[in-house]
Amino acid sequence: MIKILFLLVLCLVTTGLFGQEVHDLSRAQKDSIRYTAIKERMYKRKFTREIYRLFFRDVYNQKKTIGAEVTEVEVNPFAEYKGRIIRNITVHQLDVMGASVYDTTRKGNRLQRFVSEKVHINTQEKAIRRSMLLFREGDSVDPLLFKENERILRQSNVLLDARILVQPVSDGEVDVEVLVQDVWPVIPEGSFSGFHNFKAGFTNHNVKGWTHSSTNVFRWRGEDTLQKLGFRTLYTIPYIKRSFVSGQAGFIWERDLKQQFIKFERPFLSVETRYAGAFEMGLKNVREYKKETDNLDSTLMFPVQNAYLDLWAGRAFRLGHSAGNQTKRLVVASRFYSYSYLDRPVVSADSNRAYWNQSNLLFSVGFSNRNYRRDLLIFGFGRTEDVPIGSLVSVTTGRSNTEFGSRAYAGLRFSKGGYLPGRYGYLYGLADMGSYIKSGDPHQGVLNVTINYFTPLMRLGLSQVRQFVNLRYTRGFNRDPLEYINLTDEYGLRGIRSDRLIGKKRLNLGMETVLFSPGSFLGFRGAHFAYIDLGLIADEGSLWRNRLYSGFGLGVRLRNEHLTFNTIEFRLSYYPNVPALSSPFRLGVSGATSLQLQDFDISAPAIVPLR
Repeated sequence: MIKILFLLVLCLVTTGLFGQEVHDLSRAQKDSIRYTAIKERMYKRKFTREIYRLFFRDVYNQKKTIGAEVTEVEVNPFAEYKGRIIRNITVHQLDVMGASVYDTTRKGNRLQRFVSEKVHINTQEKAIRRSMLLFREGDSVDPLLFKENERILRQSNVLLDARILVQPVSDGEVDVEVLVQDVWPVIPEGSFSGFHNFKAGFTNHNVKGWTHSSTNVFRWRGEDTLQKLGFRTLYTIPYIKRSFVSGQAGFIWERDLKQQFIKFERPFLSVETRYAGAFEMGLKNVREYKKETDNLDSTLMFPVQNAYLDLWAGRAFRLGHSAGNQTKRLVVASRFYSYSYLDRPVVSADSNRAYWNQSNLLFSVGFSNRNYRRDLLIFGFGRTEDVPIGSLVSVTTGRSNTEFGSRAYAGLRFSKGGYLPGRYGYLYGLADMGSYIKSGDPHQGVLNVTINYFTPLMRLGLSQVRQFVNLRYTRGFNRDPLEYINLTDEYGLRGIRSDRLIGKKRLNLGMETVLFSPGSFLGFRGAHFAYIDLGLIADEGSLWRNRLYSGFGLGVRLRNEHLTFNTIEFRLSYYPNVPALSSPFRLGVSGATSLQLQDFDISAPAIVPLR
């Protein structure tokens, strides 16, 4: 409780100056962190200057031109150097705390410098050069490749931010400087409810600076009659040399999940990637808890165990070499996967089809147009975010051979997203549908429609505000009784899990206003938010004849972008008509993971999931 109160105080300190405005400066001249006036006052005296430097950091990204608007981001800064030969490549690693890729002269305070230099192990330069750069000395500058490589660096789990700077040395040669800044890689994990119930472990996302990731967690439930001791260990190699193939092995032995697996994967990481694929095999044992939609008063519990094999391969073809076609690709892919159940509920030719023994062969062909624009303060708290812009169309077909005969499959996916003209925000739309077909009749089908929108950054005093709107419709048709969707947590009313809100069709609308605070305290940024969630769910019949469920809430999120910890979220929620709740009010504290925008890459052919 003391820790929670302390973090709340930190957030109030960082956001307590909303009412002050700077009237005399033009938009382009204002400091990108919106509290220059506070900084100037505190810098007048040595004592207050040291206090400022100890507790506050300028966290909004800036261009090198002082005072430039952070939303004025160049489309491709490498275009003017196209075709020039790379003479030298220098990797410049910044301190993990206190520094910024947008201001390399910035230094941290004594504590930050001590942690950066004495405690943290930087990513090995060898690993960056060998596994994370798509170009070498002697190559010619490819603007699209450079832009994609910068995005890939920022996408890595071990880096907070990255920039690639090009310095011309002659008409035909350039020097390249790669600026990278690590994140703090070690994440402790634990809980304690007494010596009869506790959990402890950690994840290291950058083992010895080689970008490898290791997770080790164990849990003790002394009073659990099913299983007292549980543990999981995972090891990941994200980049195997310059191949961009990642490898992962895992061993999980927990009460409700036991799994052993090995996996190798190479995605279509950038628009320049021509070949992609994956291989995975493993053994999985899950204890499932299910409701029947026509009998919500009882819960079914049964073990499900299966051995599985999954492999796919794909090839991307560039559609022309003109400037307008650089990011357009035609992608063909095929996939084979099989499930062999060792334990499952009773199955028949017309029931529990999700648990059939089966092998599937799928093929897909698709068109993808992928581009990105750099922005900030969307889901991050000041780091550079690469916003996908483009479109995708793909068709999937195939056959599934099961113990009850063969059936066909067909699916279609379309998505499009981008910034609206006139600075009206970002809009993304997705339509995804698919179904098995047997004897001309569709079954186990799914239709998903998603619309996401967020506004441009708007000012409120010294702070910045965004509005988010998310609309989603999901329908499953000809599904089995144990196949259903729910209207809770990430799929509807956030903050609750209820087995009463289940069905085969769902419509939900979420609206959220986020106010980003103008400064940071001990590296932590605060963001206030208020939201409304509305949803309809039904098993059969019309959605509109069912009750409209709702949730309202407000709260605070805290995050330090230099750490790999999840965002800390404090939320007060009100649910006026959700059944079977002990109270309509909920006070929650959780570690929320950072969300990401949907990309327009095409990966393995897949069955559209019902979720």
